[in-house]
Amino acid sequence: MTDLAILYEHPLWFVPLFAALDRRGIAYSTIGTQGNFDPAAATAPAPLILNRVAMSAFLRDAEHPIFWSLALLDHWQQAGAKVINGPLALAIDTSKARQLSLLSSLGLAVPRTRVVHRAVDLIDAADSIGFPLLVKANIGGAGAGIARFDDREALRAALADLDLPRSIDGVLLVQDVIPARGDRITRIETLDRDYLYAIDVSGAGAFDLCPADACQVGGTPIQMVAAEPDKTLRDAAKAIAHAAHLDLGGVEMMIDDRDGIPRFYDINALSNFVANPLDVLGWDPHDRLVDRLVGWIAETR
Repeated sequence: MTDLAILYEHPLWFVPLFAALDRRGIAYSTIGTQGNFDPAAATAPAPLILNRVAMSAFLRDAEHPIFWSLALLDHWQQAGAKVINGPLALAIDTSKARQLSLLSSLGLAVPRTRVVHRAVDLIDAADSIGFPLLVKANIGGAGAGIARFDDREALRAALADLDLPRSIDGVLLVQDVIPARGDRITRIETLDRDYLYAIDVSGAGAFDLCPADACQVGGTPIQMVAAEPDKTLRDAAKAIAHAAHLDLGGVEMMIDDRDGIPRFYDINALSNFVANPLDVLGWDPHDRLVDRLVGWIAETR
């Protein structure tokens, strides 16, 4: 048994992490999301488990591992393992509605939102928000499951045609469209519930913002630059990480151009870091993550 086991699903995202661990000579095992587990087993595969299961897993496999992983991580935790981004963090990650509730409980501004589970309730929810608006899947990942509607007629037509976002848990969000100041969002990354770094991502009008992939939307490259949010925003990110039991993860916000208020809208427990970190940040956050993993390993011995 190694001191560290990493549960992951995406075949490529964690190559930089594995390389950083290899450079430091740290032994670890990797565990995919295939197969089965015994809920009566009394042991975990390692004293320290790093959870790297993404909400976008359902985009890659209809038989996705999201809820299976939630049960598995809970089982390993009950068996005595320390789980980084354990079941409590994953439970928040699996619900944008719960994220918004948590953000609001911390006194942070969020987009005006209504949560529904029946399509028939969308019109009333939309009328209480006003147009333009977004309809979002409660479990999205990589920007999946988001549609914009500029008027009531367009939403009614989508209802009639059954052309609406779908969430794997059957829950949808109706949300105000926030005009992002400078057409950008800010993603603040945290490690061990403390500030790690931040980036500004331009192209906030697009839905598929995935800094780790440097993805493109509609042929328009997403631009990412290092950012230095003020202390208020850094403190907010740390408070979110504590409240969400987030050992490693990012929070996203934008400045509402209508009133200048920072509005937080996403908590992401899968921090696979910005692409080309040396170019964007000037340093590699994987090295900081490995430093902390070494500390966590020592704590479990």
